[in-house]
Amino acid sequence: MNTNTLKMSLRTLIAMLALTLVAQGVAAAEETTGATSGMTGDVGVGLSLGLAAIGAGISQAAIGSAAVGMLAEDSSKFGTAIIFTALPESIVILGALPLFMQ
Repeated sequence: MNTNTLKMSLRTLIAMLALTLVAQGVAAAEETTGATSGMTGDVGVGLSLGLAAIGAGISQAAIGSAAVGMLAEDSSKFGTAIIFTALPESIVILGALPLFMQ
């Protein structure tokens, strides 16, 4: 992995973490003031699903290209390539859980 790509990924991760922490702080502040709006729950659900989808997309980009390269060299490893390519989708499924828990 290129060092510039790694640095950019870490910066993006830190920015998303900061955004999530700020959103949680705002939600906690609104709950203590007695706001009855359901908007904060919707923002949290949207953040969890959106960030999970972005993370899965980033990981699938690297995994997919590696899987294609592996298949180009040895086509008998198709099952392994499919499994590793489908693994990041479970992240999106876990990110969608707050939709059903709300």
